[in-house]
Amino acid sequence: MNAMPVTPRAEGEPRPDTLGMRLAHRVMIRDARRLTDLAEALAAGSTTADPARGAAIARYVADYCDAVHHHHSAEDEVLWPVLAASAGPAVDLGELSDDHAALDPQLARVRAAAGALGARPASEDAATALAVELADLRDVLVEHIADEEASVLPAIEEHVSVADWAAVEARIRKRATLSFEVPRVVAVMTPEEHRRIAAEGGLLLRVVLAVLVPPFRRRERRVFGR
Repeated sequence: MNAMPVTPRAEGEPRPDTLGMRLAHRVMIRDARRLTDLAEALAAGSTTADPARGAAIARYVADYCDAVHHHHSAEDEVLWPVLAASAGPAVDLGELSDDHAALDPQLARVRAAAGALGARPASEDAATALAVELADLRDVLVEHIADEEASVLPAIEEHVSVADWAAVEARIRKRATLSFEVPRVVAVMTPEEHRRIAAEGGLLLRVVLAVLVPPFRRRERRVFGR
């Protein structure tokens, strides 16, 4: 991908709005937690999955893993170069990049465990294996995202210009699967955030939500049972 030209934020200029990144983090943690809870309930026998539900869970987990990969690869390839060029030595991205490299094999293990749950017949103890892998991924993401929000988001707001941040977000959106991302983001917004984004998005956003949200909610009910 071609490197973006970067103009660091000058003192006194407006700060970029990082709400989109905060929402992406919120969504990842929410799904990590509820997928782990679901797998643990399946393993304990407090809920059940027939073959159709098992396949639906496996597909959802696979899409979730794709979304996590998209997020950290977009940071590596799009955001990190802009942030490094804007902030210079004021930010150290080394440990966060190492975390990203370690995530891919974790995601592969989660996908494999979900595939075993969705197989016909499902592998013996597949739910237990999936619960273990998802719990590990959840714990890693919670710690990693806390580190990012403590270091990266303040650095973006301090050093990246509004124009450069808008370009970063536009590039990242082009890589996303909106039918999976948009309904999940809507679900984690506060009422104030929803009103603000609805006002900014206007009619086009309302149309997009009307098309994407209802079928996704039906998908969620098949997976999570509510």
